[in-house]
Amino acid sequence: MPEEQVHDAERDAILAALGPVVDGIAATFGPVCEVVLHDYRRPEKSVVAVAGEVTGRGVGGAMSEIGMRVLAQGDEAADDLNYVTRTGTGKLVKSSTMVLRDSTGAVFGALCVNVDITAVNEAHALLGALAGLVSGAAEPPVTAFGNDIDSVVDAILDAHRLGRNESWAGLGRAERLDLFRGLDEQGVFAVRRAIEQVAARLGISRATAYSYLSQARAATDPTPAGGHA
Repeated sequence: MPEEQVHDAERDAILAALGPVVDGIAATFGPVCEVVLHDYRRPEKSVVAVAGEVTGRGVGGAMSEIGMRVLAQGDEAADDLNYVTRTGTGKLVKSSTMVLRDSTGAVFGALCVNVDITAVNEAHALLGALAGLVSGAAEPPVTAFGNDIDSVVDAILDAHRLGRNESWAGLGRAERLDLFRGLDEQGVFAVRRAIEQVAARLGISRATAYSYLSQARAATDPTPAGGHA
């Protein structure tokens, strides 16, 4: 059996073994908890198991922008624990993303735990107000969750300059490169057809989008000309 098929069989076995874990964690923490198992070999439909309902995704759903960032980091990705974000519907969510590796150390998926802490946060704010305490905590970032990968890519675009109603024509070259660099760092271009979607959203050709992506990557490549990666 070819080596890659052996690794794929191993990855499939790990995902299958984690199925009961997904259900067990969600059952332990109750209705405020959601556990999502991702297979990054299929970025557009990465959700292979889900228990609970916090972000509204189901099996066959897409990864979030958090998953895209993990995908962009490749085998250098690390666990991201106890971070807080807000969904598009206003839920405050505390999450942990734990990467999955095969026996070679290659990252191929993630186990994510999302806990809806909206009610807890509201109770905390009420108790703080009663005690005369003023909270100066920063507002958590909004994270796009959806079953459709296109909607996640659109949300990431909106969070960049396009969200401030700036047109492609109104951006200078450095700003355009910065836009593509930011999208690339968030793992957008690891998703199939994303380059076409970004090009259509910006009103440019696919060739132009590929050109800017190539230039953005070249500008951040630490390998000197003629050197070895």
